[in-house]
Amino acid sequence: RDTALQEEREKTPSARPRQLLVAGSVGPYGAFLANGSEYRGDYQLSNEEFKDFHRPRIEALIAANVDILAYETIPSLPEIKALIELLETDFTNSTAWLGVTLRESDASLLSDGSPMSEVVRLVNACDQIVSVGVNCIPEQNVSAALDYLKPLTDKPLIVYPNSGETWNAEARQWNGQRAEGKEHAEVVQEWFGKGAKLIGGCCRTGPKDIQNIRDTLASS
Repeated sequence: RDTALQEEREKTPSARPRQLLVAGSVGPYGAFLANGSEYRGDYQLSNEEFKDFHRPRIEALIAANVDILAYETIPSLPEIKALIELLETDFTNSTAWLGVTLRESDASLLSDGSPMSEVVRLVNACDQIVSVGVNCIPEQNVSAALDYLKPLTDKPLIVYPNSGETWNAEARQWNGQRAEGKEHAEVVQEWFGKGAKLIGGCCRTGPKDIQNIRDTLASS
C-alpha cells in the first residue's frame, strides 16, 4: 500500500495534496472455481466454508495496510452473509464496501436469485459496510439498479460496471460494443444524478475510462 501511494505521488509531484486510498479486493468464491459461476452465484458452501475461504485473504489484505476492503462482484446471498459476519467478528476495526452482481435485466434480484431487499437489509444493519452498490454488470443495467437501491438505504451508492460489452460465459468471450466518449460521459452524468457517489469501471475498462469519468464529474 505505502509503496503504491508513494509511486503515485511521485508521478505528479506538482499536484495539490489529496487523500488517496487503497482498497483491497475481496472477490467471490466463484472466481476461484474459474467456471463462470461468479456471474451466476450457483455454488453451495456452508457459512463456515465461506468464512474459511475468505478469512486468510482478508487477513493478507489487512496485513498490507489497505484502507478499505472491497467486497466486489459478489453474486450469492449466503456469501454476503458470511462476509459481513467476518467483519463483525474477526475484523472489527475494518470497513468495506459491497458491490454485487444482478440477474440480467432485474435490479431486484441478486445473481443467485435472492432478493436485493434482503442484501440491503443486511448492509443497513452493519456499520462496517460503508457503501453498497453494483459492479461487473452491463452499463445499461446500472440506472435501474440505482433506482431500486436509492429508496432502500442512506449509505453512499457505488457503481462500477463493465465497459458496455457483455461476457458470454459459454463461449468465453466478450460481445457487443464499448461505451466511449460522449456516450459514456452521458451515462456517467445520469448515474451521478441518480445518487451514485462512487463511480468507476470494472471488466474491460482502463485508465482512459477512469479519466473520462473523472473529467465528466469534474465538469458536472
